[in-house]
Amino acid sequence: MEISKSFNHQEREAYWYSLWQEKGCFQSTPDEREPYTIVIPPPNVTGVLHMGHMLNNTIQDVLVRRARMQGKNACWVPGTDHASIATEAKVVQLLKSQGLSKTEIGRDAFLEHAWAWKEKYGGIILEQLKKLGASCDWSRTRFTMEEDLSAAVQEVFVELHKRGLIYRGVRMVHWDPAGKTALSDEEVVHKETQGVLYYVQYPLADGSGSLTIATSRPETIPADTAVCVHPEDPRYLALHGKKVRVPFTDREVPIITDTYIAMDFGTGCLKVTPAHDPNDYAIGQKHGLEVIDSINDDGTMNAHAGKYAGMDRFEARKAIVKDLEEAGMLEKSEVYHTQIGHSERTEAVIEPKLSMQWFVDMKAFLKAHPEVLSDVMEDKIQFHPPKFKNTYKYWIENIKDWCISRQLWWGQRIPAWYAPDGSYAVAQSPEQALVQLQQKQPDLQLKELRQDEDVLDTWFSSWLWPISVFDGFKSPNNPEISYYYPTNDLVTAPEIMFFWVARMIMAGYAFKGERPFRNVYYTGIVRDQQRRKMSKSLGNSPDPLDLIQQYGADGVRVGMLLSAPAGNDLLFDEALCGQGRNFSNKIWNAYRLLSHWGEGEDTEENERQVWAHQWFESKLNQAREKLDAHYEQFRISDALMTVYKLIWDDFCSWYLEWIKPAAGHSIPTATVKKASSFFETLCGIAHPFMPFITEEIWQGLTQGKQGRFLMETPIKAQGNIDEVLLQDAEKLGNFITEVRAIRQNQGISFKEPLEAWISDKDHSWKGHFGALLQHMAGISEVKLNESYDGPCFSFQVKQWSVQIPAGHLVNVEAEEEKLNKEKAYLEGFLKSVEKKLSNDRFVQNAKPEIVANERQKAADAETKLKSIEEQLVRLKG
Repeated sequence: MEISKSFNHQEREAYWYSLWQEKGCFQSTPDEREPYTIVIPPPNVTGVLHMGHMLNNTIQDVLVRRARMQGKNACWVPGTDHASIATEAKVVQLLKSQGLSKTEIGRDAFLEHAWAWKEKYGGIILEQLKKLGASCDWSRTRFTMEEDLSAAVQEVFVELHKRGLIYRGVRMVHWDPAGKTALSDEEVVHKETQGVLYYVQYPLADGSGSLTIATSRPETIPADTAVCVHPEDPRYLALHGKKVRVPFTDREVPIITDTYIAMDFGTGCLKVTPAHDPNDYAIGQKHGLEVIDSINDDGTMNAHAGKYAGMDRFEARKAIVKDLEEAGMLEKSEVYHTQIGHSERTEAVIEPKLSMQWFVDMKAFLKAHPEVLSDVMEDKIQFHPPKFKNTYKYWIENIKDWCISRQLWWGQRIPAWYAPDGSYAVAQSPEQALVQLQQKQPDLQLKELRQDEDVLDTWFSSWLWPISVFDGFKSPNNPEISYYYPTNDLVTAPEIMFFWVARMIMAGYAFKGERPFRNVYYTGIVRDQQRRKMSKSLGNSPDPLDLIQQYGADGVRVGMLLSAPAGNDLLFDEALCGQGRNFSNKIWNAYRLLSHWGEGEDTEENERQVWAHQWFESKLNQAREKLDAHYEQFRISDALMTVYKLIWDDFCSWYLEWIKPAAGHSIPTATVKKASSFFETLCGIAHPFMPFITEEIWQGLTQGKQGRFLMETPIKAQGNIDEVLLQDAEKLGNFITEVRAIRQNQGISFKEPLEAWISDKDHSWKGHFGALLQHMAGISEVKLNESYDGPCFSFQVKQWSVQIPAGHLVNVEAEEEKLNKEKAYLEGFLKSVEKKLSNDRFVQNAKPEIVANERQKAADAETKLKSIEEQLVRLKG
């Protein structure tokens, strides 16, 4: 059969993916098999594929494909998140381009536009994942705002409200002036910023002087309602109970005292603005201060700001600073570094704001479900790597109430209905709310009720994802949720540990009474070579689809995983994708070689070929043992490297060379069959990483006779490992490498036969080694335990001292220089080992096996030194 020179990834990847889908290879329904379940972290419906998605979904696909090949009923559920803030911003922008505004067209019309936008653009990222080879059960695709999932969200809201875990109240929240909505703590990103501390003079009301107050936010001066000092600060004892005039207003405010004040920061005087700072708000509550809100929802100043009304808050800051300077009230300003909160979505600077919002009482929630913390710390839910357990523990132990209401229209609307008098009821329908409200207002009618205008935080829907995708709320004991839940593994990024992972764990225990998953694998952040996070704004992120087009999905998958240890950032280099493509080419060339041999000839295998089969069988079993251990510990990058070395080094570079027929000889049929059998197994263990090329080759090797796909084919059971055989092969490999280096360095043709004189100190030489060395290194004759006195090349392999007589071929000066360098290195190495062994503390405290290993190092170095000294004598003699 004629095999193409290279694997046409652009054509064949599309072919195989289409066929897999057509034959339902990715689909799963409950049956008698052990389930293996992963739910995809739902990408935003606004999203397109980026490098982080590539890494995350490649890892998920590796795990899912391996589970299928283990005979499990693998189910990978895809879907998208409605992304309230991001999607609403996209639709508002679209309307603006059409000369429309959200408020002009109204809520219903706006939602029609939003759904239309979602239908047009919302599935892009899922289609892109197919190019990567993602083997999701696409028939199960879910969307967080679809009818059943939205009903689940409202059901959960009502239930938590009944349990007393959701409340409504005025609280200081993080306000996003660009999105015009409240945010939770986790949606705020703190960035190091260069700020300015302004020292402002506040005149005393009695005209006796002034107080200097340091502030970073002079734009909030019009909303000040007190000045606060520490009660024990000697500088201000005489001012207790007096008043100051607020600059540019006609208001006088009291000087109050509180131990909260740090006497050594600024001037030790704090302007108290309860409406615009959480700490000031706490002081204001404690001291019963008036609350004046001088900033609008969009970040502009309102009427309370006086002449600055209508200005943007940062423009107002500049204007007030200028006026303070002109009035002689700005004593000085200082630059300092501080952390400023920004909206994760819009990047706007967060404004602390008092607002009526809905909250989840997180402390009460955790008190009702302590296993949310204990089961992670006790590894009933395992984090990979485990270092993230401490981060999780800190967050849980310092948890704050979760603000779940958003001032948006795109999302699940809060199921609360208000009567004209402001009273309200929480229910899943207005009819149910009316029944509740009529208990106190019997004449109330349905048409009088008004539903809450706000929607729920997007994360309030995605925290239910492992349950809701299997309709676990719609039908709590349905066959799907009973079979697939809890899921097995979650692959996600550590930056959403609190947004999503912790909350899913909370929801799992609250609504199903058990963990939502068994393992959480945290990927790192994909960074460039300068360690910057890859992003479109920096222009340092390649288009993943362009990479797939150039290197093939298999090449990109390998490139991503080669340097992606769990929890550590990936320093991406496009050259890694090239390395992945080269690996694909190596595998393809091995396939071409086997195909070139055809079925072989009906001849006997020689001793060398039989030995090679035995060796590779053990090498394969050893690698599979390592591979299983890597998978068990979620060391996916190490698992790939094990497969990479096994195929590239052991199979291609050694095994195929061992079994190649000598020139002019045919290859036995038995040899071809054995090599093909090994290659089929290699395709199986490489398939999770490189699904396309392995499917192509496996189908070719089996000629489609299996009647199934590789991903559906269980890998053969692992056999025994012959450690002695592997040790022999390692020695022979080192021997061959040394001889080949001599030939290359000295320009000695492989056709030139060489003798080998070997001192076999550990009696490990076996008779068939000679044939192996003749085939691989051109050694025509081996003389055991004899010493050659003439000019020669020499080297040490374990306990074998080897001499290669070369007569006139030896460059005595060059060989002497090489040996002296090696001697100097070994003398230094031996000295460092002996120093360690002469340290009594090391010998007494180190593990016995470590001490024994160091002693063996010393013995080996002494043996090599003795051999080199003998070689130097012979060269001179």
